[in-house]
Amino acid sequence: MAVLVGKKAPDFNLKAVIDGKIKNNFSLSSLKGQYVVLFFYPLDFTFVCPTELHAFQEKLSQFEERRAQVVGCSVDSHFSHVAWLNTPRIKGGIEGVRYPLVSDLNKQMAKSYDVLKEDEGIAYRGLFLIDREGIVRHQVVNDLPLGRSVDEALRMIDALIFFENYGEVCPANWRPGAKSMKATQEGLIEYFAVSAN
Repeated sequence: MAVLVGKKAPDFNLKAVIDGKIKNNFSLSSLKGQYVVLFFYPLDFTFVCPTELHAFQEKLSQFEERRAQVVGCSVDSHFSHVAWLNTPRIKGGIEGVRYPLVSDLNKQMAKSYDVLKEDEGIAYRGLFLIDREGIVRHQVVNDLPLGRSVDEALRMIDALIFFENYGEVCPANWRPGAKSMKATQEGLIEYFAVSAN
């Protein structure tokens, strides 16, 4: 699996469904200036996938507060995305999801992010945090049966914002308001408690 952290995120220009409407030319480059949480999921109309898509939707306002755009992607067609969006939650649908869902029907995007499970032709559960300049700052890839943590995605955005604002690094399990670390001229590390806001 390729490590994309520290590299320019592969751009794409594909069909996406946004608020139930099809957009023919949706690109990563159009989101420059925002943080982007790009996540891949295996297929529409499956079991674990709707739990993840709803979980991102339930915390969408928290992503928006951080100027972060959530973008979902699978190898399904845009028609499948529309049908799934029009299916009520109680019937396994994702009605109410408002963030963009990209259609990677030719699987080129999954290949460029190196999350394609070749033997099944679907994507692993990859998640990529892309900064405002289009650089991948965090990536995690789960196997098909393992749902991801939306709270961890938010925590990673907070850590990145904190680092950009204060130049301080965030130790394990760091949360906004917790102590961070900064190297001194003597090479020692001091701990600081600074609010991320």
